[in-house]
Amino acid sequence: MVEILPRHLAGAGSTDLRTAWPFPFDEDWSLHQPEDRPTIAASPCLRLRASHLIHSTRPGAYGRWITTAHRDPFGPPTWQITFGPDTPLEFLHDVHTELLDLYLEDPRAGQEWLFENNAAPHEAYAPLLVRGWSHRVEISGSQFFTSPSALAGVQHLYATTDSTVPTWTTWGGDASAPTWRGEFSYGTPTALVASFIASLISTDPVRRTVKDIPAQTRRHVYEAPLATASHQAPPLSPVAPAQCRVAPTTDRAVPAVRRGR
Repeated sequence: MVEILPRHLAGAGSTDLRTAWPFPFDEDWSLHQPEDRPTIAASPCLRLRASHLIHSTRPGAYGRWITTAHRDPFGPPTWQITFGPDTPLEFLHDVHTELLDLYLEDPRAGQEWLFENNAAPHEAYAPLLVRGWSHRVEISGSQFFTSPSALAGVQHLYATTDSTVPTWTTWGGDASAPTWRGEFSYGTPTALVASFIASLISTDPVRRTVKDIPAQTRRHVYEAPLATASHQAPPLSPVAPAQCRVAPTTDRAVPAVRRGR
């Protein structure tokens, strides 16, 4: 077991459902794990649902993580988040932790933070600029943010209101053949995108076995044995120095944006 940076190149790690979904299943949230169908978690009101497609006949769907919010629990999704099977588990955990926070805060605030997206998009993507990510804007209505190593990216459709296309798309690895991909549909609260981006650029290492690291990104990661890391000894060392880029320079993750009050 080693500690890895950058996080977006570390691979999925485990697929532990209770880590990906930090919901209070011992209270009132439900968890359904049928043998031949997707695993589904749901809030008591059924307006939030998370699924892991471990069984699927749809091409490319195996292993996907899909989270939906329903203003009407018996109606179609109001917004949806989708992550590919190789998305780092830490990203899933942080997004769903923020989602649970929004859900629990709604009754106290007297507002529907899950459906009233009153935070500006720049509150989600500004930390990328602080970390030195490049920024490109197209007149077609898209803006792109690319990591210094060019091995992670975020696309934002800033001019769309089309609920059939993702407003935010993110990926890790080479853009032409990413190791994982995530999508946030129109209407997804900015706080959830911000939570994801904070996890994406965090300089807290993630733990993996060497075999967990995708072969195509292995030369670009920094790793250190757990014993070395825990004793504040040398910094993470590159696996292949000639191919590596320096990890983000700040020493802590940028916190996720909070809802406007």
